[in-house]
Amino acid sequence: MARADLAALREEQRAIAARAVTQDAIGAVRRIGGVDISASRFEREVHAAIVVLDWPSLEEVCRAGATLEAPLPYLTGLLGFREVPAAAAAWDALAEKPDLLLVDGQGLEHPRRCGVATHLGVTLDVPAIGVAKSRLCGTWPELPEAAGSAVPITDRGEVVGMLLRSGLRAKPIHVSVGHRVSLDTALGWVRATLRGRRLPEPTRRAHDAASLVRRAFLNRR
Repeated sequence: MARADLAALREEQRAIAARAVTQDAIGAVRRIGGVDISASRFEREVHAAIVVLDWPSLEEVCRAGATLEAPLPYLTGLLGFREVPAAAAAWDALAEKPDLLLVDGQGLEHPRRCGVATHLGVTLDVPAIGVAKSRLCGTWPELPEAAGSAVPITDRGEVVGMLLRSGLRAKPIHVSVGHRVSLDTALGWVRATLRGRRLPEPTRRAHDAASLVRRAFLNRR
């Protein structure tokens, strides 16, 4: 892509980030949705899935998936533009909408504070939390080995997320605000939906669902 096009996309991200609400505006939570995207940087298609779980039982209520042609190539830091359209299509196909989304990806823990969780949350105006498996930006102090330990992630003097060890000696996960939640609330919901695995149940199940969406598409080719 041309340098001017990339600059315009980065400015759009800053505009989306400016619309993100970083305080609690959730209401009662009866349904929690997990969002995951399955896409290779070498594929033209993006496969998204949302699994809706009852709270507090975490039993599945419904799910939906969508496959769309990627509007952009794979560009680190700009994945929201590539992934959000398919996730929004899956949202539109849901039989029942959740009250809160846990998104496999970053929220405000992003150089321009616009990871996929923030991009999607603002686009849909739905409370959203980013739950990522790797670093995109920021630094943090040493994280204790104990399960449940958490330390702040800081970027350019701003706290942008929390690093959480979900299990004893487990590889940590990155929790950040997406939209309409505070960081304390985001961390609380991730902790509340852990069920003995590294990832919280909503995003863990969404990952499996997105893989099925991708596999079904490839089998139809």
